[in-house]
Amino acid sequence: MFQVSRRNTQARSALFTFELIYHSVVRNVRKSHRNAVAGLLLNILQTIIFVAIFYVMFTVLGMRQSALRGDFMLYLMSGIFLFLVHTKTVSAVASAEGPTSPMMQHAPLNTFVTLCAAALGSLYLQLLSLFVVLFGYHVLFAPIVIDHPVGAMGMLLLAWFTGVGVGVIIMAIKPWAPNFANIATTIYSRANMIASGKMFVANTLPGYMLAMFDWNPLFHAIDQCRGFVFINYNPHFSSISYPLFAGIALIMIGLLGEYYTRRHASISWGAAR
Repeated sequence: MFQVSRRNTQARSALFTFELIYHSVVRNVRKSHRNAVAGLLLNILQTIIFVAIFYVMFTVLGMRQSALRGDFMLYLMSGIFLFLVHTKTVSAVASAEGPTSPMMQHAPLNTFVTLCAAALGSLYLQLLSLFVVLFGYHVLFAPIVIDHPVGAMGMLLLAWFTGVGVGVIIMAIKPWAPNFANIATTIYSRANMIASGKMFVANTLPGYMLAMFDWNPLFHAIDQCRGFVFINYNPHFSSISYPLFAGIALIMIGLLGEYYTRRHASISWGAAR
């Protein structure tokens, strides 16, 4: 009798969904650590350690000669940042709450919201870590000069986009075979340590070796990113369109699989497995 009826328009529904995604992103970011600042610092420290390990490895093995002319650290970071964004997004999306999660008992929540929250939360953490590390290197060691920063950022977002696609497929498989999904995520991340091509550039590879990496969208994104970062490198054997179309195809296949899983999933699967 005293209730106020509100017209549920498409704009109101979209705003409500965006608000739900925002709160889910905040929850997802804070889930890794009770203190949000400490969680961010741990992520930054992990990035710095990763860069330091590869710097020592390149120096000890004498692989610095194979790098591009320019700032060697920028060469390393251009590959490592995209690799971390991609693999972290795959892990975050693959481990997002699925249809069998107890969180799905809350009516407004659905798997699309948790998927978007995991992807955006991972992107937020990695971008923040990237800017902090680049700013620290720019101030403490040497000025950073990026030839086309907008294009380089676009390639980083493309690496994130393809990571979302791979993560959605694993997320759709996880309720059916959770152990296989966890193993597949680990194997994919470890394989990309080499297959991503962050330790070399495509122009220097012979044809028989190029065929071993050409299937990987992340390989194309990293090689194109170095073309935008360095003025004296023009990638000839990689493309922007391949990872873009591959990411779209992976997301479409993953969403179809997630829809089928959501329609057939049972909440008892979580207890049984």
